[in-house]
Amino acid sequence: MSDRETAATIVAVLDVGKTNVKLSAAAADGAIVETLSVPNPVLPGPPWRHHDLDTLSEWVFESLACLSRRHTFSAFVTSGHGSGGVLTGADPDAGDGAMLPMVDYEQPLPADIRDGYAPLAGSFLDRGSATMHGATHQARQLYWMEQCEPQAFAQARWYLGVPQYWAWRLTGAAASETSFLGAQSHLWNVAERRWAAIVSARGWERLMPPFAKAWQRLGPIRPELVRRFGLPDRLAVLAGGHDSSLNHYRYHAAGLRDFTVVSTGTWIVGFSGSTPVDRLDEHRGMTLNSDVFGNPLGGILTMGGREYSQIAGSDPPTDHVPLDIAARLIAQSTIAVPSFGEGDGVFPGSAGRGRILGPSAETAMERKALALLYCALLTVECIDTLSDDRLIVLDGSFLRDPLYAGLVASLLPYREVRVNLAAYGVAAGAALLAGQQTRRDPAPLTLGVATDLKELGTELTRYAADWRNLARAGPGERDEFEPTKGSFHG
Repeated sequence: MSDRETAATIVAVLDVGKTNVKLSAAAADGAIVETLSVPNPVLPGPPWRHHDLDTLSEWVFESLACLSRRHTFSAFVTSGHGSGGVLTGADPDAGDGAMLPMVDYEQPLPADIRDGYAPLAGSFLDRGSATMHGATHQARQLYWMEQCEPQAFAQARWYLGVPQYWAWRLTGAAASETSFLGAQSHLWNVAERRWAAIVSARGWERLMPPFAKAWQRLGPIRPELVRRFGLPDRLAVLAGGHDSSLNHYRYHAAGLRDFTVVSTGTWIVGFSGSTPVDRLDEHRGMTLNSDVFGNPLGGILTMGGREYSQIAGSDPPTDHVPLDIAARLIAQSTIAVPSFGEGDGVFPGSAGRGRILGPSAETAMERKALALLYCALLTVECIDTLSDDRLIVLDGSFLRDPLYAGLVASLLPYREVRVNLAAYGVAAGAALLAGQQTRRDPAPLTLGVATDLKELGTELTRYAADWRNLARAGPGERDEFEPTKGSFHG
């Protein structure tokens, strides 16, 4: 592909998040040209709370038609969050194509489904993670469907991850893909590159289509959709993949190797391709994921964004936190200790035990500063737990305030901390898939240097040590904790 052809290539990227869905026009180098977005609608049961795929389908197809009138697309690709899949029939034109509604993974499970699934889930390698909250994990969602709607389940044709569902709706071609199945689906054993034991035990092989690479062309858009919505008839639809894995691929395509990437948003998600499988501890939020090539990716995840909101409050200031406010909280040992969510995150036994110790954070800016301190310390814990990589890349929403990256860099003096301020990392990685087989040179990437906050000096080191000791303390031990000299005094 010539430089001129590369520059002219525009890729349509559908990014399906839990809360919002975005459709972007992206250049071949990953730069975002235009984006449309809409909330991801959720409906109440019966039979369970579920995503409104019918309404979303109209928006996706109409928006793609709209963008295609302004951009000449060479390919279409979807990224998706790892806890969603759709049990379909054989006909992508039968309504939204689903045989049963797509489960909203954040809803609580019925007790009998939770208890019945537990002994079927298999080993850590089969699961790739601990068994998490709500209806997370595609295997558990399948089990719920099978138990509650056996007749519809028996008539189903495919079970498709979110990206592959949209590819199927557009082309009629069904595919499985390793990065998505390797995102805590409990269906795919990444280390051994095989289906998890539950798939054969339940007879689910019939629902699993053949594998395709994330960048593989599944076909053009079906004539029915071309006629109905005015979609481009020669648009190549790619198989697509898991959102965080595609964000990792973005850096791989840029030529980075032996690095850890930490993305922040609702979740703090860390990935490293150099983490050995035997280092992974499911009780510390660690996961076994897959990159787009099918190789193991050591992972770690914790719901840092939700915890940030609980500490900072519902409407934190938009201005950057002044360094003197963070310094004052550190000096007076105002410490937020985990965990503020329903899960343990990276600290076993900490679920629901989150609280603030020391003098209170009175103002909205102080609460925001405390939340950033907490999330930076949580990020450093994730990095130290996951890998020994010297190069660390931070991206995502926490970078909107430079205090966060500065704190992380200051607490990791023997690592090289870089930041990517671009807001659409997942979409960029997805767009880069279109050039996977033709790219001759590394994809362009601009990384900034995180500034070491030398002004905080040893006080920050002391504060971090106290936080880690408190975070790791058992029930009752926090009240008896003796901080280092000069810090929190109760």
